[in-house]
Amino acid sequence: MRFILQKRSLRFVFAANVISMLGSGMNSAAVAWTILQRTHSEMALGTFAALQTIPAMLMLPFTGVIIDREDRRRLVMWLDALRAIIILAVTVLAFLHRVQVWQLYLMNTLVAAGFWMFWPTITALIQELTPEGEFVQSNTFLLAGIQGGWLIAGALVGFVYEHIGLGGVLLIDVSTYVVSFACYFAVRQGRHVVPRAVELRHDLEAAETAVGRFLREMREGLVFLREHPSVVFLGTSWALFLGAMMTGVVVTAPLSDRVFHAGATGYGWLNGGWGVGAFLSALYAPALIGRVGARWSIALSMLLLTFTMALSPFSPWLALAVLLYGLMGSARGVSGIAMNTSLMEQVPPHFMGRVQNTFYFFGTFLQVGLGLAVGWIASRISLTAGFGVIAAVYAVAFGSACWPMKAPEAVASIAD
Repeated sequence: MRFILQKRSLRFVFAANVISMLGSGMNSAAVAWTILQRTHSEMALGTFAALQTIPAMLMLPFTGVIIDREDRRRLVMWLDALRAIIILAVTVLAFLHRVQVWQLYLMNTLVAAGFWMFWPTITALIQELTPEGEFVQSNTFLLAGIQGGWLIAGALVGFVYEHIGLGGVLLIDVSTYVVSFACYFAVRQGRHVVPRAVELRHDLEAAETAVGRFLREMREGLVFLREHPSVVFLGTSWALFLGAMMTGVVVTAPLSDRVFHAGATGYGWLNGGWGVGAFLSALYAPALIGRVGARWSIALSMLLLTFTMALSPFSPWLALAVLLYGLMGSARGVSGIAMNTSLMEQVPPHFMGRVQNTFYFFGTFLQVGLGLAVGWIASRISLTAGFGVIAAVYAVAFGSACWPMKAPEAVASIAD
């Protein structure tokens, strides 16, 4: 891991992600808590989770080509700048005490659209900057920083929300985007694009229209997936996991408010448990992946997520629920590192954006239905049943990870 940190470009990328995710985590937790307090409805939180995915579903089929074609560092900088401007506008409304729930929905929908493009872009950038054979270590730093920063920030909101309010939290988020932008600016100079595969000839590209080239590159990504079923099964687990994880916001705030009657502080403790677990997973994830392999690390993580999610609403004490959330966060950290590593090992860099976006598209599509369904079930049937639905999705992801398949091909052989 010391070798990874010796690379100046990766140090700036990791620093940018930790800082920006601290702000993003505080934003997400504060907005979710504000919506719950104003509406007193799990269905409103389900709508909140579902609305974040609509622009992403429209964008994801097309942005993969852009990620593979353009300078990924510059894309990330543009995404940081645009999201900062959107959040700043709502921050002003919050300080003026004029912000409304629909404006919070709109802000997070637009910011989430940026996030769904940001995540595959940053993963592709990390793959581009990381020496071959060091993917596990690089992903360990990336996921530990992102998950730890995001969810520890969610814990901080529980303790500072009543003192600085929604406007103060959003202002902190804006400032972290500014710092993140500066870090990415320092990564390198000039425009850098990943080299295309050798079979793409310049004369063919010159003869094509811009639309024709765009459609051809989209088809190439789908053909790659059709010819590599191991990547498809990996992506299926990732999409299911993503949909379930993003729906967790629908049940976590009500668990603190309705079951433990612990308010924002209890919500902070639950987020803190998840965040600490995700961060600590960096200490043992590389060893676990090295011992049992990425595939079984993913399967074991999905199994642990299934049981801990199902058991959380039955906890008689907040402290036990926080411990279960810590185990969930730890499983999330291991699975994220293992999944990203597997993708980097099996997918050539010039296909990374398109392949990731295909899985993110299905993950966000699942999140729409799952967010609304869990919100309705938690409000009309029981919160326990809502937890059970999410646990069931993790169980299906476990099955996908365990499905028998041929050994994956190496990136080098694919690219030849």
